[in-house]
Amino acid sequence: MNANQLPAKTRAARFTAVLATAALALTGCAGTTENAQPSNTIDYWMWDTSQLPSYQKCAADFEKANPDLKVKITQYGWGDYWSKLTASFIAGTGPDVFTNHVSQYPQFVSLDVLAPLDDFKDIQGVDQEAFQDGLKDLWTGPDGKQYGMPKDWDTIAMYYNQKILDEAGVDPKEISDSQFSPEGGGSFEKLVAHLSIDANGVRGDEPGFDKNHVKVYGLGLSNAGGDNAGQSQWAGFAATNGWQATDQPLWGTHYNYDDPKVQETLDWYFGLSDKGFMPRYGQFNSADGVLGQVTSGSVAMVSDGAWMNASYISSDTKIGAARLPKGPDGTSKSVINGLADSVVKSSDNQEGGARWVAYLASKQCQDVVAKAGVVFPSRTDATNITSKIYAQQGLDPTAFTGPVKDGNTFYLPVTDHGADVTSLIIPALEDLWANRQPASTLNGTNDAINNVFIK
Repeated sequence: MNANQLPAKTRAARFTAVLATAALALTGCAGTTENAQPSNTIDYWMWDTSQLPSYQKCAADFEKANPDLKVKITQYGWGDYWSKLTASFIAGTGPDVFTNHVSQYPQFVSLDVLAPLDDFKDIQGVDQEAFQDGLKDLWTGPDGKQYGMPKDWDTIAMYYNQKILDEAGVDPKEISDSQFSPEGGGSFEKLVAHLSIDANGVRGDEPGFDKNHVKVYGLGLSNAGGDNAGQSQWAGFAATNGWQATDQPLWGTHYNYDDPKVQETLDWYFGLSDKGFMPRYGQFNSADGVLGQVTSGSVAMVSDGAWMNASYISSDTKIGAARLPKGPDGTSKSVINGLADSVVKSSDNQEGGARWVAYLASKQCQDVVAKAGVVFPSRTDATNITSKIYAQQGLDPTAFTGPVKDGNTFYLPVTDHGADVTSLIIPALEDLWANRQPASTLNGTNDAINNVFIK
């Protein structure tokens, strides 16, 4: 899951600064719980307001089953969450348990603020074989220890404005059946061109199309994707073209932004804005994401994550979902990501926190989350519940579950030095879109990123 309430550059700069301070402070004065008196209140932090009611219900059920414990839930918006969390670790006022993200947890592992879950008795009782394949691997550190309990998962799909497709005579199946090629764009670019309409009503695949005065763009975009390796934007395209972000699927030590496979993909992708098929940089407010672009009819379709399903479904505009187009390797690939719950090492009640984490992963709580229809829970049986809800609401769940079923998913980069990486790659990728620099300019950025890993 991802949240983009703040521009990517702002988020990265803010988090990098906080982590730099944290590294100094936590190294010199790590908290200890040896003499602390356990509290019966478990402080639990999360950022997603749409999931808050589900977890409040889980907390009430947990307290009934564990009358010796209370759960206090604190919710912060994504823009403040990580800075407040890291500052709380420094001050010793942090939560006992918190919702964690794969782009952030490697830094917390290196700062030694997370308690490995493996040795907790309650955690050992969790049936992690019930989770979607690969989710536990995401949260297993380079030392082989588990630092997060999977709670949900997401993939990326194409959301489309049904009215715009109808008016263009396009069957949604054409999206998933289309194929992208970095040379000429393939049938997918032809589809994007046909869905683009200029101010005079001329389509992008018709003579006289005015790329400088566009009424409807075929494909939307709100940021260049540097904060999460193109997760919601171009990563799926690059993966089908043979690119892997790092030298290992997880815990790599070398980034591959100098790979010609990703560079030719990015040149094609951002080049759509030159043709008037995709918005230019700054044309829409990046903080608003792509939701408003497609629901307002300003664009025909957008790539976005399953964590946004409830927002698209609740829109007054009829929005559908389809698999991402196929690529040069003949497959449709998507990032798979998942949030997890982590126990803080300095907690004065690690055992109680672990019991809460175990309950969050239980069928009882996961079914509560599933019935809310906000996210796909980590358990496969709960995923089936959510899938039925989405289908009843008119959103095809196979657009998201299909890549998982087919084995065509890949991970976001999970590496050390995440804040340093994002602070370098965000402006470099924005330069490709904003100033239309060639993707070969990423060679220098890639060198700078990899230099961070040299000890």
